[in-house]
Amino acid sequence: MPGVSIHVVDVSRGVVAIGMQVELRHAGHVLASGATNAKGLFDHPALAATFAPGSYEAVFHIGAYYSRQKNVPLPEVPFLDIVHYRFGISDPQQHYHLPFKCTPWGYSCFRGGA
Repeated sequence: MPGVSIHVVDVSRGVVAIGMQVELRHAGHVLASGATNAKGLFDHPALAATFAPGSYEAVFHIGAYYSRQKNVPLPEVPFLDIVHYRFGISDPQQHYHLPFKCTPWGYSCFRGGA
């Protein structure tokens, strides 16, 4: 099953990140844009496509998620606001799962096994 899946977990509160804005970009174009669902998944139909080899970018709107949606007190200028995570697709027939774990102060993103 080719494609990309993105799962966001708010590890600072021990919950999935419901409502975080996420985008998937390639070559300067937005391929998918929206918010994570009740399971913390960025469930956009475009992610089921077979992606050509190349560089891609997942964009996570962490500052807005914590300050506006979750009412977490942040400094006027948040430490993390928008995180751009660049990754490569080398084999279009493989599935690329990106678990994204975050707090207002740090994040981890890697290729998972889903």
